[in-house]
Amino acid sequence: MRVILAGGGTGGHLFPGLAVAREFQRRDAMTEILFVGTEQGIEFRLLPKEGFKLETLTVKGMKGRGLRGLIDALTGVPASLLRSLRIIRQFRPDCIIGLGGYASGPMLLAGKLKGMRCAIMEQNLRPGFTNKLLARWVDRVFTAYSESTGYFPGARVVETGNPVRWQKLSQVQKSAKFSLLVFGGSAGARRINFAFVDALKRLVDLAGAMRVTHQTGQADYAAIKDAYVALPFEAEVTPFIDKMDEVYAQADLIVCRAGATTVAELTAFGKAAVLVPYPHAIYDHQRGNAQALQDHGAADMILDRELTGEILAARMRAYFSDRERLARMASAARALGRPEAAARIVDECYALARG
Repeated sequence: MRVILAGGGTGGHLFPGLAVAREFQRRDAMTEILFVGTEQGIEFRLLPKEGFKLETLTVKGMKGRGLRGLIDALTGVPASLLRSLRIIRQFRPDCIIGLGGYASGPMLLAGKLKGMRCAIMEQNLRPGFTNKLLARWVDRVFTAYSESTGYFPGARVVETGNPVRWQKLSQVQKSAKFSLLVFGGSAGARRINFAFVDALKRLVDLAGAMRVTHQTGQADYAAIKDAYVALPFEAEVTPFIDKMDEVYAQADLIVCRAGATTVAELTAFGKAAVLVPYPHAIYDHQRGNAQALQDHGAADMILDRELTGEILAARMRAYFSDRERLARMASAARALGRPEAAARIVDECYALARG
């Protein structure tokens, strides 16, 4: 089996693709995997560490960049399409899977022009314009939510859930302290970073009973690291966490954005969370993701415009004090989990390849 996984840009697009790639390799170690992305995306830094080959396209997004940005993006489409056709001719894939992100569109379009079997993975409840457009031509649309089906009229939709990076969390020695994990996605989130530090200033009476792991992103790392010097908490502050499964395993409560991959991981591993949806996400999809969990009692949501250190501290204190409530939230999250998502997608891709 030879598979192209196209897209990336952020961890939300790339990490589900990694989960699918590993499932292909688990089934058959001889499977050949090729990722196609951009030099600007997280894939350019991360995939070499993961042992996967990456080809890159020079392609830019179109939405929200104004007329000049739109023209600039459109002028790059022919070159990206030609490059995609060359990649297909050289690699000869049995199946192409679009992960979302800028490289996904040209690669899937080239695949259909060459008569390849193609599929897309839609991680969010509300799909973006590109996936809604591509769905008309691909052979399968894999969705994380049943509610997404209505956005793809006439398409071959399979609700699989969103693939997660690990079959199970690492076995770690849990701290006796209440463990907080805070992150804002692979690039960090300034609003969450500074609100969380302000919240800790209001929780110093609990400092001896809490420990913190804080992924800041590179931009805020120095400022947040300095802020912790004045705080009496046991804390690990880092710009990026490579072994995310280990910190998930430690965490009692997580404060984070509501990207599709994050939500899938929270539910697959049954983790209680306070979600702060990124307000500028295309089509406000993070709010839809967070709302879906909150409606099932599987997470708490604070809108970005309402986020303050005072409000966040009150939520964290409440969950610290009421462990039964925290456990119910974690249980509700686990009930929504779909740990078999990657396996279902691989099953469908094998069926497509067989025709």
